Amino acid sequence: MSGEIEDARFEDGAEPALRLRAESVEDLEVISALTQDAISQTTDVAWMPRRRRFTLLINRFRWEDAKAAERQGRPAERARALLTIDGVLTARASGIDPRDRDLVIALLSLGFEPREDGAGTLRIVLAGDGEVALEVECLDVTLRDVTRPYVAPSRRVPRHPGS
Repeated sequence: MSGEIEDARFEDGAEPALRLRAESVEDLEVISALTQDAISQTTDVAWMPRRRRFTLLINRFRWEDAKAAERQGRPAERARALLTIDGVLTARASGIDPRDRDLVIALLSLGFEPREDGAGTLRIVLAGDGEVALEVECLDVTLRDVTRPYVAPSRRVPRHPGS
C-alpha cells in the first residue's frame, strides 16, 4: 500500500451508482421522478450545439432511498448526477437568465411532447416559472450518479405544498 488516500467509489459501497437511460415517454417519467427537487446552478449547465448535447450537473435528491432513510432514522441523502440529453437541435430558456452565473435552479419535472416523426420538445420545468425547452431529434436522456450519496444539507425529504 502506497499510503495515498483514495476517494471512495460506488463499487466500495452497498449500492451501485444510479445509471438510467430514457428512450420513451415512460422511461422519461422515471427519470423525471428521480430528478424532482434536484438543485443546480447555471454554471453547471452546458449546451454544446456541435455535439447536439445538453447537460446539467445536478444535486439529486435520492427519492429511491427516502423511505428506507426514514425507517432507519437516518438523514435524507443527495448525490451529484449528470443529466445528459443527446440529439438536441435547439435550446431555449424562459423565466431564467442563463447568463446569470450565480443563479440556483431547482428541477420540478421533465416532459416530452413527441411529434409523429419521433422528434419533439423535451421540457425541463424549473421552480419559479422557469423552463428550458429542447428541440430533439428523438428522446435520448441519460441520468448517471457521479458521486457517492451524501447527507442532504436540510437532512429532510423535500415537501410540496398541497401534497
